[in-house]
Amino acid sequence: MGLSRRFVNLIVDSQTMCGAKSLRCIDLTRQQFFRPSPPPPATRGGSESAVAQDSTTLTPAALAMEQLQLPDSTLSFQAEAENHRWNIDCFHLADRKVLCADQSGRAFLLDADMRHLVTTPSLHKPKRMPFSLFVPNTDVDAVHSSGGGSSGSLFVMERIPRPEAGSDMQTSGQFEAFIYRKPTTTSFAESWHCQLLPPPPYLRDYKYCKRRHKIAAYGVVGGGSQICLSVEDVGTYCLDTASHVWSEVGKWTLPFLGKVEYVPELKLWFGLSADAQHLAAADLSSLDSQPQLLGPWKELEPPKEWQEVQEAQLVNLGSGRFCIARFFETRMGRAFETRMGTDFDELFTEDYFVVLTGVEFTASVQDGKCGGSSSGSRNGEVELEMNTHKSLCHMSNGTAISAVF
Repeated sequence: MGLSRRFVNLIVDSQTMCGAKSLRCIDLTRQQFFRPSPPPPATRGGSESAVAQDSTTLTPAALAMEQLQLPDSTLSFQAEAENHRWNIDCFHLADRKVLCADQSGRAFLLDADMRHLVTTPSLHKPKRMPFSLFVPNTDVDAVHSSGGGSSGSLFVMERIPRPEAGSDMQTSGQFEAFIYRKPTTTSFAESWHCQLLPPPPYLRDYKYCKRRHKIAAYGVVGGGSQICLSVEDVGTYCLDTASHVWSEVGKWTLPFLGKVEYVPELKLWFGLSADAQHLAAADLSSLDSQPQLLGPWKELEPPKEWQEVQEAQLVNLGSGRFCIARFFETRMGRAFETRMGTDFDELFTEDYFVVLTGVEFTASVQDGKCGGSSSGSRNGEVELEMNTHKSLCHMSNGTAISAVF
């Protein structure tokens, strides 16, 4: 299996200049995450199976790992201060194209290939904790006119939306889409349009208005025809990407946390398990009932003193290969004495670092048959294997990786 992507994109925060970020792109033809020959497969048959790894990935010190040298900044940008806050959210479109929105909702598009920045329509309403899903356009003419790769719709939604019971508005400022429209003779300059969307039905149901419910898992299903969202303690919903109509799928939730990615070669969706954030897979082609997990698999065994400080991020590199980003810090205790003579222990961050690991999934055929795309846990004919390749570590030293896609 080969890679369908050349670059892994990083958003890197400056620790010396408030609100400053840069887009940096790891060239996978130069920075190898994958060995030429994969290591022996992991022990089969059970979830939580061990994976062959370099001994350096199991050492207590992050410095024992191979260190990742950040590539040079491709584009840099900075948010304007607002009430002593600086914030820019970055949403991946395709290739090395990133759409960004600041805390006021002002948006702009970064194109690392062209090395330029262009403004786009602003969000109707700023988002506090947004996530995004990009659905490519299948219109060949639209793809060509957009410069290739970035044509489609980018759905931007609040991760923990507030209830809207009692609202009679058809749309909601918590759910929006940047939609690419082919340039015309009357609107040649505007290829992107920001459109409000209706909210999922549960947000306007009084039964769920007492507290906010987190959208725990999300992904694109049906070949791009639908977006699927799972809401904690509520259920699962699908949004038709053409008509923008919601439908309730079930009262159950997907067994994932965060974004799920489809691998057409294996006909499975991959993501991080809802319980322990380990890699897992499921068949989401039919959502008649709650999907069953295949796996999970561990790609990394961090030392006990490493504390994960944010959700891991999964980057689909194509053909069953992924890069997993995990964000860690180590903490030290410090005792000091007040004027009253009382000692207190204070915890402070000693090191902040990010570990990027390359993994590869393959399907092994059992008994000389190939009857499907699932693991042996369902029909005994095909079993998924995960091979762990290299783990690279970046220690924060004036710059900190905040997002990987």
